[in-house]
Amino acid sequence: MDWLNLPPLTALRAFSALAEAGSVVEAGAKLNVSHAAISQQIKALEDHMNLSLVDRSGRQLVLTAQGVELAEALKLGFGAIARSVEALTGADADRPLRISTTPMLAAAWLMPQLSGFYAAHPGTSLTISTTPEVEPLEPGEIDLALRYGDGNWPGLEAEILIRSPMVIVAAPQVIAETDVTCLSDLRSFQWLEDVGTSEANNWLREFSGERDRRAGVTQLPGNLLLDGARDGQGLAVVVRSFVEADIQAGRLRVLLEKDDAKGYYIVTRPGLRRPVLKTFLIWLKRCAKECTPGRII
Repeated sequence: MDWLNLPPLTALRAFSALAEAGSVVEAGAKLNVSHAAISQQIKALEDHMNLSLVDRSGRQLVLTAQGVELAEALKLGFGAIARSVEALTGADADRPLRISTTPMLAAAWLMPQLSGFYAAHPGTSLTISTTPEVEPLEPGEIDLALRYGDGNWPGLEAEILIRSPMVIVAAPQVIAETDVTCLSDLRSFQWLEDVGTSEANNWLREFSGERDRRAGVTQLPGNLLLDGARDGQGLAVVVRSFVEADIQAGRLRVLLEKDDAKGYYIVTRPGLRRPVLKTFLIWLKRCAKECTPGRII
């Protein structure tokens, strides 16, 4: 690395703080310096690089295309430094492990298994955020995300946890003797659907485009969707492995299935991992192998 040609660290830190905060005043507050000092550091950085990193033509500062590119690189670099320092010094040892996952995965798989983790690792603190939205993995914030997709999240490390096809299911009494060969055969039935964006809703949209809603849709939280399907309240899109026992027992019937090789992935940031994260990942992967009916790898 050519250390002599790198811009001064103080200037890079000031610019990264500006990109994160959105204004020189808030960036100065983050670094405990004046906003004038932030402005001076950014101007010095631009002079050093011979690039315009900030557009000053409007009332608010806006990053240029080159500024956005540099800000992303600094976010990764400073984030890796922060995580390494925390891990090496043990500064984050008492911080609970923060996990982001979807309501469906949490209700159908993760929460029923957690008693086994606590029994094996008493005293460990976890914070679980259940949201259909993709939460960023920031230093000091989310440590681990469990996301549904194809494993492609740029800048992050992804490892398959559960690969299983999505299926459309219903209780036998709902579908009766209807012969189902395509989605149009289901247009007269009531549907159960996650509120907002979810892995199931996205899959159904990709699978069929716009669905006929004339029969009615009941929107409810993902943790209630499986119970509603089992009770015969409507058709639902679910991950097959989550309802394999219901399928084998005859409580649910698979109406349509499409295996697109997607699944739930363990998503983490690159770099050193906290001891509690390493411990949880070992348990998580072992649990997925031992406790997931119908799991496909």
